[in-house]
Amino acid sequence: MDNSSRVRKIHLSKVMDIVSEKKIEIQMPMEQGKLVLLPVGAEYSLCFYGTKGLFQCYGKILDRYRNGNIYLLVLELTSSMQKLQRREYYRFSCSLEMVSRPLTEKEQESIESRGSMIIEEKPMHKSIVVDISGGGLRFISDFQYEPETLILCSYKLGGGTGRAREYSMISTVLYVKEVKDRPGLFEHRIQYTYINESSREEIIHFIFEEERKIRKKQE
Repeated sequence: MDNSSRVRKIHLSKVMDIVSEKKIEIQMPMEQGKLVLLPVGAEYSLCFYGTKGLFQCYGKILDRYRNGNIYLLVLELTSSMQKLQRREYYRFSCSLEMVSRPLTEKEQESIESRGSMIIEEKPMHKSIVVDISGGGLRFISDFQYEPETLILCSYKLGGGTGRAREYSMISTVLYVKEVKDRPGLFEHRIQYTYINESSREEIIHFIFEEERKIRKKQE
């Protein structure tokens, strides 16, 4: 991690074998069809996705080797496994259609006073989601919201062999800026403010499944 820019470099892999309580084998990560040769002796933060959610620990690379056509890394787990609470841990690049609009005063009052939502029929504005996570998303639009605005947003995930599901949630606009070299377009970063945990888990599951498909194509 670069402390000045707070940019993480994330490598996608999968566990191939649990050698012992403190030692695992994972597939060597790939990027743009090429193996990423992580150095022996380096220590990494590891994030595991399973049916019970996200877990994190630290691990040190002990060895690299090839087994048939598979390139493997042997890691020693150097810390205990912790349940990961940061659902926005990994952001997935995508291109999804989304519609949104600001909440009306009546809708905001219904949330604040009763903790429930009264949805009014109002026009929605189209935009394109460019990355998504379990904690929020980033989208590009030809209109501009003010930071701290509460908005209702809706988009669909899935499709393909399965049925696409629509997700609608209340979100808070965190950051807005004009897209460089593209006047009239605006980048928005939003955080889910009101979302049920089952929907959040489904979004995380979608992200990891899509990444798994991408990795399979690269192998």
